[in-house]
Formats: sequence, C-alpha cells, structure tokens
Amino acid sequence: MKKISIKDIARMTGTSPTTVSFVLNGKGRTSDALTKKILATAKKEGYQPNQIAVSLRTGQSKVIGLIVENMGGSFFGAISKELESEAKKYGYRIVYCSSENNIRKGREMMEMLAHQQVDGYIITPTAGLEKDVMKLMTSKKPVVLMDSYYPGLDIPYVLVDNFNGIKQGIDHLLEAGYENIGFVTVDLDLIQMKERLSGYTETLKFHNIKPDKKLVLTLPYDSTKEEMVNEISSFIRKNKNMDAIFFATNYLGIAGLQSLSNMRYKVPEDLAMISFDDHEIFSLFAPGITTVQQPTEEIARAAMNLLLTQLGKKESNLITNKIQIPANLVKRNSVKKGKTLNA
Repeated sequence: MKKISIKDIARMTGTSPTTVSFVLNGKGRTSDALTKKILATAKKEGYQPNQIAVSLRTGQSKVIGLIVENMGGSFFGAISKELESEAKKYGYRIVYCSSENNIRKGREMMEMLAHQQVDGYIITPTAGLEKDVMKLMTSKKPVVLMDSYYPGLDIPYVLVDNFNGIKQGIDHLLEAGYENIGFVTVDLDLIQMKERLSGYTETLKFHNIKPDKKLVLTLPYDSTKEEMVNEISSFIRKNKNMDAIFFATNYLGIAGLQSLSNMRYKVPEDLAMISFDDHEIFSLFAPGITTVQQPTEEIARAAMNLLLTQLGKKESNLITNKIQIPANLVKRNSVKKGKTLNA
C-alpha cells in the first residue's frame, strides 16, 4: 500500500504542498474551512509524517528511551504501560529496552537509543553505568532514574520507599507474634536492595531483636529458577527455628513458593511469608500471600512528570526532583493472626 505524502494531500485538496505542510505543522494561516479539509483528508488517508524528517526539522524525535531491568517482569510491565499512556498525552512515543542488570547490555541499549536521537531517557540504574548516565547529563539530555538511583550523583529519580516498605512488613510479622524472621535477597549492588536489607535489620534492632546473619540468604542475581528454589529449600532446612520468611523481590517470592510446595510446607501454619513487590500469583495462591506493593501508577506518573519538566512540556509544582513514594502493605492470609510467642 502506497504511503500518503504531503503532495498527495495537496492534490486531493486542491492546494499546494507548502500550504498542506503549514497546516499539518500547526503553522497554517488558512481559513478554518480549508484547515479542516486538509486535516480531515490527512486523517482519512492515514497520513503519517516522516519521523526522521520531523526530527531534522524540529530537533526533536518525540521519542523517549526507556531502559528497565526486565520488560517481562510484572512490575516493569505495569510501569511501562502507564508511562506509555502518559507520554502519549504529550505526543511522545516510547522505545523499550531491557538491561537485565548487565553493564554491557545496558551500555549497548544507551548507545542504540542515542543513535535514534531520543529526546530523553527514563532508566532503571544498573551498577557500573554511573559514568555512562552522567555523560547523558553533561550532553544536556533529560534523564530520570526510576526504581533506584546512584548515591552521590545529582540526577532526578523516583522510587518506592524501600526501607519503610520492608519495615511495614516486619512490623506486621512482629505484631502477629513472629520472632525468628528470615530474609532472602540478591547480590545486586543497587540502592533499593541495600535499603530493603537495611529495613529488615534496622527494624529488628528497633524492636530489640538482634539480627542473625544465619537468617539472611543472599542469592546470586543470575541464578536460575531451579538454583533459587534449591537454595531457598536448603536455607529453610538449615534454619529449623525460623517461623517467618521475607522475600526481597517477587521473583524470589515465587521461587520461595515453589520451595515450600516441594517441601510440603503449609503457609502460614508451618512458615509465614511476605514478599516485597506484588504479583498476580500471590493473590491466586491459596491462602493468598501478603505483599509490600509498589504503586506502579504513581511511580510511572512521577517519573514522566520529572522528564516532561526537563523537556519543557510541563510546569513543575514539585518541591524536589528526588522522589520516594510510600509502599502499600497488602494483607492476605500468609501471616497467622495472633501467633503465640515462642510457640
């Protein structure tokens, strides 16, 4: 099917290509009737502007580059959908990329987006890419970090309050009578994971409970699902006194459910469980897993607002460009109410 050009629309409307170009770019000084006729014809014929030509003419691609850890994950999938919706309101499209928390791949994605001349970036930080991100900033490219940030670098960011999100979950377990709470995390050198571990240890200390290193399992980020399941099972077997377990991510929590199922453990009768970051599996699994939920819509809107402000498309009423959004504790049935102490 032939692509409709400005010359085609000019021929169909009996006008000149220059007049059509002016109208389509909002610069036309024509009558309302002629403007409506040109716009209606362009819409009817499915006219699409040449993005490369538009970019060269305006200096803007109207494209935003999004680099996240894993586009296949439920958290980033939900955020991406909301980002796309917000971007569309201002005439922007989004190019999606996954870094898999890999420095080489993250760098390749940034280079690819630079070649596409995107107008701005929303990036989930990968450890080791600090200098690459700073290069974008020094080249005056708008950048917003999402889900994490680089301590010491003055770059706008938005993420959930990881420390207090974990605190909510630990407080909930302690209030229910649990004392020996295990914690499963991964070895990512990123601020959000450090804050989650800190939330666990500091909340226990606040309640005069000395954190036990034996009750913390740190798995390699690149572990396979089978390796995670096996390591979690071994961790549970070694800690017979553990009465509750807190998973620092939803994919760890899902692996944990598989471990508990393999071991024929009942939740919460044999072991209470909470996972950071909700997932549909946790609401479907009987009896329902309590989670610390990240408000994906709020995170996405805040990130887009920060970027649009830098792009000059939106007035900012924000006090700061360093934003932490409260997490929500979603109580289901994986924590036994009124558990007897020292049971």
